[in-house]
Amino acid sequence: MPVMEKRNVKKYTKPNFRSSALITIDTQCDTLDGQPWEIPGTSAAVPGIKMLLDAYREKRMPIVHIVRIYKKDGSNADLCRKEAIENGSGMLLEGSSGCELVPGMFQNRVNLDFELLLSGGTQEISRHEVVIYKPRWGAFFNTPLESYLHKLAVDTLVFVGCNFPNCPRTSVYEASERDFKIVLVEDAVSGLYPKGKQEMTNIGVEVINAAAVVAAQ
Repeated sequence: MPVMEKRNVKKYTKPNFRSSALITIDTQCDTLDGQPWEIPGTSAAVPGIKMLLDAYREKRMPIVHIVRIYKKDGSNADLCRKEAIENGSGMLLEGSSGCELVPGMFQNRVNLDFELLLSGGTQEISRHEVVIYKPRWGAFFNTPLESYLHKLAVDTLVFVGCNFPNCPRTSVYEASERDFKIVLVEDAVSGLYPKGKQEMTNIGVEVINAAAVVAAQ
């Protein structure tokens, strides 16, 4: 890549943390260590996620928790998981404790409003913090996320959560298609691998750790 092109990429993709939103992806109880649908590395990512949540809450900056919820009959499941849900898989089921957001991310208990979320609504936790349900891998697919962010004049997204090869990775590409500046927090996301990190930097994503994000705010 020519030197001039490298400079242009950085010029246009440099994060603006003062107009950023923190996006957590699928950080739900079923994905933690020792749970039936354990995703390795998710429990280890929680302290970094909590550090960022505390920083964004202190500054009253936007936080969006993106969640996956499956109906018990599997009617809203991805094709690759539909049969498992129909056969009784307990993965992220509507109304289950395993589908709830990880308690360690909050000072007080937060319960998902499954009916509201599955209907496409946005659940407000506080004035600056909401939950949105996504029906597929990407956080933008058939969700109100993009319009919500534009209303807040957000131009930079900071991604954390579970599990990089699937939902965070897809969400990052969707965000890139919509011309958001993007940060991926490497110590606050599970499943990140060297090739994936390289792919992110190749499309202008800033890959840094949680402490660096807090310091840059």
